[in-house]
Amino acid sequence: MFSERTSVGLDVHARSISASAIDAVTGELVETRLAPGDGYRSVLDWVGQLPTPVAVAYEAGPTGFGLARRLGAEGIRCVVAAPSKINRAPGERVKTDARDARLLARLLRNEDLTAVVVPTVEQESARDLVRLRMDNRSDLMGARHRMGKLLLRHGHVYSGGAAWTGAHARWLRTIEFDNAGTRTAFAESWELVRHLEARRDRLDEQIAALAAQSSFAPVVTNLCCLRGIATLTGFTLAVEVGDWNRFTGSSIGAFLGLTPTEHSSGSTRRQGGITKAGNTHARRLLTESAWLHKPRYVVGKVLQERWDAAPAAARVRADEGNRRLHHRWVRFDQRGKKHTVATTAIARELAGWCWSLATLEI
Repeated sequence: MFSERTSVGLDVHARSISASAIDAVTGELVETRLAPGDGYRSVLDWVGQLPTPVAVAYEAGPTGFGLARRLGAEGIRCVVAAPSKINRAPGERVKTDARDARLLARLLRNEDLTAVVVPTVEQESARDLVRLRMDNRSDLMGARHRMGKLLLRHGHVYSGGAAWTGAHARWLRTIEFDNAGTRTAFAESWELVRHLEARRDRLDEQIAALAAQSSFAPVVTNLCCLRGIATLTGFTLAVEVGDWNRFTGSSIGAFLGLTPTEHSSGSTRRQGGITKAGNTHARRLLTESAWLHKPRYVVGKVLQERWDAAPAAARVRADEGNRRLHHRWVRFDQRGKKHTVATTAIARELAGWCWSLATLEI
């Protein structure tokens, strides 16, 4: 039940904040417009003038969690609401900042908001780093693709094996163009590729160092006992999920959007594709890791080194998970399942094994 006297809804933007406050005793509605500058000083001053105790709510968004942390430091309960879970009237055709703030104040008073977890400063800092690494990967893939198409348009096709290897780089150095414009485009494209590759390597070094020193190190060590999960993937999963104890082995899949949609009524049950709700970054990594459980399961040198660094209980649990996931792949192939469907199912089960290792008590 709502225990505070005043409920406050804030519609937060980069340069303005619309605020609405409802007094549960008098029913009075107070509205104003505030500026977010000076460390949200104007918000704290305005909230401090309201009848206490006060609870505040605003939607999660690009402005981050700084306001929630400031309010929490002042002893004010703050709910950061999940935007996709906010109930809005289907017939509502007028949307303004003031109306949004008023709606948040009412929903907070009724305790009808689904809160997101506010990450710690350490966790958010680590997220910034791993997400930059993901962005760099996308940029590098795009740069390589554009460079390859440039070469293809001019009849240069590499046939010496895998691309973007040392042999491929030596082949690129032999290519010459007569036209100055094409020559410049090729040189600039290749320079961009090498720049992004160098930045990728620097980021990998920083992530490896941070993963070994941060509070997430034990979780990363355990997760890396699974096939398809190296330091980068394990650290990203650790910082994106945060507190694994919030979930169970069955609910972690729903949090990551790996469970099917459903529309059932009466005796009719219809299921569709996965919900794709929750954390996009973690879901993509799990889907990629699921592919690596398809080949025959062999404990190679790299996996053995990761096992040697982990507790014995984690090694035993991971070995069980690796065998189980590979067996699932074999069964899916025997049944003729589409690879996309099989990969999603394996990723959902892999999420459960990750939860099992992350919450393992040594």
